Amino acid sequence: MSFYTKQFPHLEVEVRSTHQLWVTLNNPDQMNAITTEMIDSLTSVLTHADFDSTIRVVVLTGKGKNFCAGGDIKAMEEKSGMFAGESNELRARYQHGIQRIPQCMENLSVPVIAMVNGAAVGAGCDLSMMCDLRVGHSKTKFAETFTRMGLVPGDGGTFFLQRVVGYSKAMQMFLTSKAFEGREALDFGLMNFMFEDANLEIETQKLADSISALAPVAQKLTKKAMKISYLSDLQTSLDILSGYQGISQRTADHFEAVKSFKEKRSPNFTGQ
Repeated sequence: MSFYTKQFPHLEVEVRSTHQLWVTLNNPDQMNAITTEMIDSLTSVLTHADFDSTIRVVVLTGKGKNFCAGGDIKAMEEKSGMFAGESNELRARYQHGIQRIPQCMENLSVPVIAMVNGAAVGAGCDLSMMCDLRVGHSKTKFAETFTRMGLVPGDGGTFFLQRVVGYSKAMQMFLTSKAFEGREALDFGLMNFMFEDANLEIETQKLADSISALAPVAQKLTKKAMKISYLSDLQTSLDILSGYQGISQRTADHFEAVKSFKEKRSPNFTGQ
């Protein structure tokens, strides 16, 4: 049995077009709020996909009308599940629980698209920011609601959001808890593309097709180099890039690209 055909609590997994892995947060009764089971499922699936050479792009979305509502408010109120215990226990629960998601996402080399099909709130907003690209529609909504709930973004939101929209805009979102929806979210920089509501999945599929059609080794190395360069000095970045170029320039896909360019045809990349 294929790994992807297994049952994953609070997660649906589907392989499309051979090279695409579509991952759906599946807790719709709670607006896909993150649970311990979902953390286990998501980190397990994404880690496996990153080592699977057949997977060239991941699409992450939510079941139903929402992407992800973040934390479970009821569990917070009851001090249950991942919100059980006093301060020191909660700290440990975060470190060994939800913080596994940003650690996993940051280590991925496979490109990840967030198809934000509705509300992405709190930790759900942060999860979308951990992805490489974000697409949505006119009802897609992003909000950093932690301070409204008397909380801080314990899942790493302060790290990821400012990488997407910049320091000043990220500070604005955290300190005001204001929601950005549709065109306003696109203009703010929270989405890369906004599609018609009815065409969101179709257009996301086209985007995934375009990414998976390119040279997968070069794609993964470029993504890694982008993340390293963002946090490094120029020389470190150049050293990394020279090493990555040494790898990519001797791949079969590179020579296929050169050959196809000369022959004026589309390349057939194999990931070799």
